[in-house]
Amino acid sequence: MAADFQPTENIRRAGGGNVGRIFATQARRFPNDIALVDGANGDESLTYAQLNKRVNQLAHVMLERGVGVGDRVGLLSRNCGPFIEVDLAAAKIGAITTSLNWRLAPTELHHCIALTTPSLMFTQDVYLPALEGTKPTRLVFGPEYEAALAAAPDGEPAVDAGGEDGMLIIFTSGTTGLPKGALISHRAMIARTGIYGAEMNAPAKDTFAAWTPLFHMGANDFALATLMRGGKVITIDGYQPQAMVAAIEGEAMHYLPLIPGMIMEFIDVLRDGNVQPKGIGMIGAMADLVPRQQLAEITTLLDAPYLNTFGSTETGTPPATASFVAIGSAPTSLSKTQNDFCEIRLVDADDNEVADGEPGELAIRGPSLFSGYWNNDEANAEAFRGGWFHMGDVFRRNTDGSLDFVDRVKYMIKSGGENIYPAEIEQYILADPRVADAAVVRKSDAKWGEVPVVFAARREAGLTAEDLIATCAGKLARYKLPKEVHFIDFDDFPRSTTGKIQRHELEARLEP
Repeated sequence: MAADFQPTENIRRAGGGNVGRIFATQARRFPNDIALVDGANGDESLTYAQLNKRVNQLAHVMLERGVGVGDRVGLLSRNCGPFIEVDLAAAKIGAITTSLNWRLAPTELHHCIALTTPSLMFTQDVYLPALEGTKPTRLVFGPEYEAALAAAPDGEPAVDAGGEDGMLIIFTSGTTGLPKGALISHRAMIARTGIYGAEMNAPAKDTFAAWTPLFHMGANDFALATLMRGGKVITIDGYQPQAMVAAIEGEAMHYLPLIPGMIMEFIDVLRDGNVQPKGIGMIGAMADLVPRQQLAEITTLLDAPYLNTFGSTETGTPPATASFVAIGSAPTSLSKTQNDFCEIRLVDADDNEVADGEPGELAIRGPSLFSGYWNNDEANAEAFRGGWFHMGDVFRRNTDGSLDFVDRVKYMIKSGGENIYPAEIEQYILADPRVADAAVVRKSDAKWGEVPVVFAARREAGLTAEDLIATCAGKLARYKLPKEVHFIDFDDFPRSTTGKIQRHELEARLEP
């Protein structure tokens, strides 16, 4: 091949994949197989042919309303069948689904909408009040949505999009206190699907129960991966123990997500009901945040190993989700194994690689990576410096090549599967004139893994813990509200030589 050879546009187009078209291919191969069971609609089932028809109708609804390649469509909804339909229809026409977290406070939600400027919003009746004052045209799931689909053609849309085109925007908490929108391309989603099959041994035509929020990658990635491989997705609207039990007793499935905060109760449900799973390949996420005895109990009850994860919205399951906690084990170490299909480095503050045994920030390259934070040049310049994505997480590499998580470069709290940054809370507390200074730290919690706790210095002696929590109420999602407030003197805050509060020293004061 000549050194100056450049692939033509047609060559590039032929090499690009599109999630929606891959799903359509499976619909042609397996038209009568069940694709989707909508638990929010009485367990209504759709075959691949039926689901693909509805997806095509929805794609034409989008086109008729002026949505084109690269345009955003908003999605504010709990888990249900139409949520999946919006994802696939937007993918087919090259539009980008802006997946909105219904748990956010109005100010946070409106920020996400203003940042991504969707031209069309899909939602449920219950969320219409939260959308007041925003610009996108609404299309509400239910009779209005069904009427729009019924009036639209059902042929495959003649739109060419794929590869590096954006598919989804999923929001992550921002260190400045506002969510950032991570843009995930078709290439990244297809790579994540391949990794799920190749590295986690997920069979084709598997079943996946999507019960964690579909606005997060934890359910969305695996639901789309299942549909791209001819499998069945069951939507469950949040943690509903009996619906989950029905799914695992009725269907063999390779992966059942579990998260801190629900495992203790689910153990009781499984034990009291003498639940007999039909067959599960692996369970769980975020093993570091689960009490070790709970790991032993839940793996025994479900007869499945616990996935020892370290991935992210930005990276998918890489860089270090390739090891398991054995059935019945309460491990003292949760060292992780690097995934295939990625390169990683551990670097110091100057981006020099650190020696084995030394802590360093994890930087990663690979096809599962996202395409940057939407409209956030500053964050992208920092995160992608040197052609690597810097995750903001510190690890230590052991002599056997395994990886131990150390801490977060930029302090973050993991609570029940949600990310919380202290700045999100501090911005409201520090705005209160009765507060002299404050810092938010994390505290271990048996149910949620970690919860936010406030240390504050009063400017007014009458200030109470209830007053401070009320300062945040209505401005933040409820799961972000502080669970404790500790008042200390201003001079008692531990500080660095530059005046920054040392959070780890405050954390140590919470230890029993």
